[in-house]
Amino acid sequence: MHDHSSSINAINALYSGWESRHPAAAKTNRRDTAPEREGTIHVDRFNRLRVVTAVPHSAGIAPPRHPVPAKACDAHLHVLDSRFPGAGPVAGMTLADYRLLQRRLGTSRAVLVQAKHHGTDPAALLDALAQLGPDGRGIAVLPPGTPDEEFRRLNDAGVRGLRLSLWNPADAPLSLADLAPLAARVAPLGWHLQLHLTAAQILEAADVLATLPCPVVFDHMARLPPEDGPEHPAFAVVARLLQSGRAWAKLSGAYLNTRSGPPYPEAGRIARAFIAEAPERLVWGSDWPHVTEPHKPDDALLLDLLAEWAGPRLTDRILVDNPATLYGFA
Repeated sequence: MHDHSSSINAINALYSGWESRHPAAAKTNRRDTAPEREGTIHVDRFNRLRVVTAVPHSAGIAPPRHPVPAKACDAHLHVLDSRFPGAGPVAGMTLADYRLLQRRLGTSRAVLVQAKHHGTDPAALLDALAQLGPDGRGIAVLPPGTPDEEFRRLNDAGVRGLRLSLWNPADAPLSLADLAPLAARVAPLGWHLQLHLTAAQILEAADVLATLPCPVVFDHMARLPPEDGPEHPAFAVVARLLQSGRAWAKLSGAYLNTRSGPPYPEAGRIARAFIAEAPERLVWGSDWPHVTEPHKPDDALLLDLLAEWAGPRLTDRILVDNPATLYGFA
C-alpha cells in the first residue's frame, strides 16, 4: 500500500500556515460520522488530511470538538482478552484496540476496570497494566479471602482499588455483605472500593458507606433512575459522601442513565447536579468497549458532553487533577 504520510505532512504544514493567517476560517467545527475504511485518507474537522484509524466498538471517526488537556485520563474502561480465561470469543476489545481510541480522543492516562467476564482472575488486567506502564492504573475484582501477598502484588502492578459490581445481583460474584470486609482489606494500601450499585442498593447501604475505612467511588453517576435524576433520595446520600471527602463519582455511562439517545439529556441533568455539588470529587470515563450496547456510542461525543456539562476549567480538573489525586498519577 502506498505510504501517504509524507504527502499528508506536507499538506498539513501548508494548511497550518494558512490557519495562522485565517484563524476565523480555521474554526470550522463539523463532526464527521460517516463510516470510513481503515487506511483511507480523511479530511478532519480542522480540514487537515489524516489517515483514518477505525476504533472497534466506538461510533464516529472525528476527534472531540472541545480541547483535551495534556495528561487527560479516561478513568473507566474494560479490556477483554481471549488469551485469558473467561473472555470467550471476543474481538476488538484488547488494550491494543483501546490504544486506537486514545489516539482519537487525545487522552493519555487510563484506568482499567477488570471486566466481569474474567471473574475474579486479574491476569488480563495485570497484562494490560504492564503494557500501559506509569500511565495506567487498575481496578480489580477479588474475593474477601484473597491472601495479603496477592494484594501487595497487585498494588505493585498499579492496582488502586477493588470493584463490586452489584447492579445485577444475578451475575455478581460479590454482595453488599462484602463491603465492610473488603474495605478493611484495602484501607491499609490506600485503595478504594469502586461500586456499581442501583439507587436502591445505595439507600440500603447508606449507613455502612458512611463508616467504611476507605473511600468509595460510584460508577456511572450512581445509576440514578433517569425519571428521577437528582431528585432520587440516593443522590442526597452520594452528595453527602462526596462533600465529606469519603467518596468520588464517575461521570461515565451517560447512555446507561437516560431514556433518550444522544446527547442523553436525563444523564446530563444528573451530571450537572453532581458537578454543582462537588466538582473536585469527580472523574470521567468512556466505559469503552460498551459491552452492554448493541449500538455503540460515539466516544468523542461522550467526552464533548463533559465539556458542555462542566465548562473548560472544571473539565480540565475532572480529566487531569482529580484522577491524579484519586489514582496517584505523578
